[in-house]
Amino acid sequence: MSEQLSKASETDVEAIVAGRHGDPFAVLGPHAVKGGFAVRVFVPHADTVEVVGEDGKVLAALDKTHDAGFFEGVIKRKRGVKVSAPPPRYRIHAGNKGGSWELADPYAFGPVLGPLDDHLLVEGTHRLLYERLGAQVLEHEGVEGVNFAVWAPNASRVSVVGDFNAWDGRRHQMRKRIDSGIWEIFAPGVGVGAVYKYEIIAADGRLLPLKADPFGFASEIRPSTASVVDRTDRLTWTDDAYMAARAQGDPRRKPMSIYEVHLGSWQRGDWNRFLTYDELAERLIPYVKALGFTHIELMPVSEHPLDMSWGYQPIGLFAPTRRFGDPAAFARFVDAAHAADIGVIIDWVPAHFPTDEHGLGHFDGGPLYEHADPRRGFHPDWNTAIYDFGRKEVANFLTASALYWLDRFHVDGFRVDAVASMLYLDYSRKEGEWSPNEDGGRDNRDAVAFLRRVNELCYELYPGTITIAEESTSWSGVSAPVYAGGLGFGFKWNMGWMHDTLGYMGREAIHRRWHHDDLTFGLLYAFAENFVLPISHDEVVHGKGSMIRRMTGDHWQKFANLRAYYGFMWCHPGKKLLFMGQEFAQWDEWKSDQSLDWHLTQFPDHLGVQTLIRDLNRIHREVPALYARDCEPEGFRWVVVEDRDQSVFAFLRSGGPEDPPVLAISNFTPVPREGYRVGLPLAGRWREILNTDAAIYGGSNFGNDGAVWTDGEEAHGLPVSALMRLPPLATVYFEYQGE
Repeated sequence: MSEQLSKASETDVEAIVAGRHGDPFAVLGPHAVKGGFAVRVFVPHADTVEVVGEDGKVLAALDKTHDAGFFEGVIKRKRGVKVSAPPPRYRIHAGNKGGSWELADPYAFGPVLGPLDDHLLVEGTHRLLYERLGAQVLEHEGVEGVNFAVWAPNASRVSVVGDFNAWDGRRHQMRKRIDSGIWEIFAPGVGVGAVYKYEIIAADGRLLPLKADPFGFASEIRPSTASVVDRTDRLTWTDDAYMAARAQGDPRRKPMSIYEVHLGSWQRGDWNRFLTYDELAERLIPYVKALGFTHIELMPVSEHPLDMSWGYQPIGLFAPTRRFGDPAAFARFVDAAHAADIGVIIDWVPAHFPTDEHGLGHFDGGPLYEHADPRRGFHPDWNTAIYDFGRKEVANFLTASALYWLDRFHVDGFRVDAVASMLYLDYSRKEGEWSPNEDGGRDNRDAVAFLRRVNELCYELYPGTITIAEESTSWSGVSAPVYAGGLGFGFKWNMGWMHDTLGYMGREAIHRRWHHDDLTFGLLYAFAENFVLPISHDEVVHGKGSMIRRMTGDHWQKFANLRAYYGFMWCHPGKKLLFMGQEFAQWDEWKSDQSLDWHLTQFPDHLGVQTLIRDLNRIHREVPALYARDCEPEGFRWVVVEDRDQSVFAFLRSGGPEDPPVLAISNFTPVPREGYRVGLPLAGRWREILNTDAAIYGGSNFGNDGAVWTDGEEAHGLPVSALMRLPPLATVYFEYQGE
């Protein structure tokens, strides 16, 4: 340590007490001087300050050189101690008329971060950024505390403020790492539970609103917005066997039936309070298990300020929302799901972020996380900001968020929200409101590169991971591998199928013959991507009506239509997703501020739909023909595709060579049909394994007495056929059983 003058300059002192010094470590803390170490501290409200050694002896009494609380003095070097020796470890003993107190000096510690952290962040390749930035609880130079680190390259000063320093921005002014723009400080004695934010002064001298930590692992519950120091690196897990099994096999060839959940409104507690993560683990997971779903998809659990945003305007991309508990409780929820052999997919939102003043917007005084050009950095539809995907540090921040949830919380994958808005520069913009690429193109190449990178890392580092794109356009290769020119997602929501089929079901049965193609068109592109068939929250809000209300006909016909539709959906190529409440035909649209209408399950019609979903999921898991070739054309063949007049559809589903095929046939009119001949590929007995018109589901119990037998007559281009009884407004499955 080079020697310097023992007293600080008046300019430096004034800057420190004003909280405006650009390099506080150059002034505060211990500094080698002739004969010892000059120690300078800022302790507001103190009248006296002593430097006390580890043995409790006073090393120096410091002089108060500024009334605001600036003290300085010299620890004399002991005889025989080399000039190059480090300063002794010490604590600060302060006092005033009210008493005395001790504190550790944060300026007595060296940096925690190193040049490699700077390099990797600037390069955009720091895979473990969440282990370095934010509030890291650790032991540093033999002392327990928290290292705070935040990226704010354009700031002239950054301080961490919190309940441990009276929210005084002068007390923990941070060290700037010039090569990266990261600011850091080790705060000895601070631990889990401390509440904090960052106080930032912009380059032009403006004091900005206090900012929550972009890498905060926990937050206060809204309306409070501060970050909370917490640990997510020592969570307890019992899911080793589940994780090992998850990594085996191809998800495209595994059963996947997803139950989409908004944790704040699936069920509520007394006085309409939120259930905790632990209560949800006790109630939701057994329910999902009993109904046979393979996965739960959680609408965003990242911290967000506004309940009515449903989580799609997140502030804390590393913090499970405090509404339901702390991070350890969320981990227990995931662990409980895995113990029940249920995967957990979370909605992840890199497409946009809100402009709340405590968030990422103009983080260090100007555009930083958002693109500087409002034509690329602002969403007119949602009044939100758009990340600058081309800035390596921003892309690294987002990538680290994805890897963090996979690593720390063992989630099984992501449904990435609003991918279409990321891919197109002119998304929801008029002419002149967007800036094209250099060649005039409208594809957002920075966003494309970012999405590819995230998908590659997720699948490389966490085998068995699933990534699903909510993408509603004809962009080619969304679920194709990156090496083949795709975006690298595992699956894509089939929004076209959802739109067409719901439009068909919303028509009176007598008119369906004129819209027959609504149910057949999707097969023209069903294998162009790896699809998920989504009946999501978006389909049961904003005046669209619940699923049961969207069905036509009288009361009985509505329920029959819904059962027939679910039967058609579960046998159709593609993985399945159903939003909560639709499994028991909730009458009302979803309301995010109250529980689902669980009382309806006591009524036979609603209980019948719920029972049907249970049986559909059971058959889906047990019959490979219904899932093994969801993403391959070899797994599907039309049998009856042109019977417009009777609104009948029939098709075959196939698995592997040893798996018996399944015929699915739907009659979307209220007319029962006797003696309907259907071609089949194999002679013998075809067992009726599901009939949505069964009495147990609330139907009329019109069926085939358990099975049909083929005869020698050819039909529909197949070598044999059978006469079937088609129940009204129903879907029936037949599984081949042999000669």
